[in-house]
Amino acid sequence: MNVNGIGIAGYPLTGYTARKMGRSVESGTVGFMEAVEEKAAQGRAADQDEKAFEMAGPNAPKEVKDVWMDAAKEVNANGLGIRGGGMMSHISQMMVQRLNKQLKGETENFDILGNTVESAIQATKKALHDLEHPVVYTPRSIAVQQARIKEGEFYRAFLEKLEKL
Repeated sequence: MNVNGIGIAGYPLTGYTARKMGRSVESGTVGFMEAVEEKAAQGRAADQDEKAFEMAGPNAPKEVKDVWMDAAKEVNANGLGIRGGGMMSHISQMMVQRLNKQLKGETENFDILGNTVESAIQATKKALHDLEHPVVYTPRSIAVQQARIKEGEFYRAFLEKLEKL
């Protein structure tokens, strides 16, 4: 007798489910689920890249946005250090530029990239320079050091693509 997967002695019927799971693994079901999760993670990252762009350059031309998204996808990082889950990995140089605008009393215009390709190039060059030449040495965790390396890779890729426009 069997009621809801429990055998006669009250023990679960594990043999059947174990064999079924073994066949699922062999047939690639597990690989499919991993692929679905990876695609979902890529979608979340792309959403965060777009949100980061809207924070950095809401008035920038479409070609600047396209280049930003291409560089973010290529490097798997964006200029504001916002990860796929929406959390910041560290305070990036473009975020520092944004915060400096706030400290100067600019409450409405947090646009870092400006409204032209040339202004985006200048902002990116400044961010890259500030990243590579810090004013003060500050000890950082390994995770932050790695995030800053990715930030530099993003700026270089973004700048290279901007200069081709």
